[in-house]
Amino acid sequence: MSEDEHPVTGLPTSSETYSPGDAVALQVDALKTNDDPFENAGIMTAYNFASPANRRSTGPLDRFIAMVESPQYRPIIDFGEAVQGPVERNENYAEQRVTITGPDGRTTTYEFGLSVQSVGEFRGCWQTDRVGVV
Repeated sequence: MSEDEHPVTGLPTSSETYSPGDAVALQVDALKTNDDPFENAGIMTAYNFASPANRRSTGPLDRFIAMVESPQYRPIIDFGEAVQGPVERNENYAEQRVTITGPDGRTTTYEFGLSVQSVGEFRGCWQTDRVGVV
């Protein structure tokens, strides 16, 4: 997939109306049912919310999918429960921790780092710069 084909059509994507917490919630909800309405739709939704800098380091889409399916991020796909922590916001940057409980009962906490885009198609939108295991 080329940059020209971003975002993946038919799936949620960044909007100026979404808060940073909304942006994280939409991604987490999509990843919970990753293959609905089609295979890897949840991962593709996360890709839609990835900032340009994030996509440059993790894309193209097939590479992004492989990364999310790797052992580090695998728990965030088709999980049992998610608890979102408070959004910590400083001007145009925000962080939010999300604790995922898998079907096996194990938990993994991820920290989403987001920023408001200042240029481009998604100017004024919160997009994900990074997701790391805490």
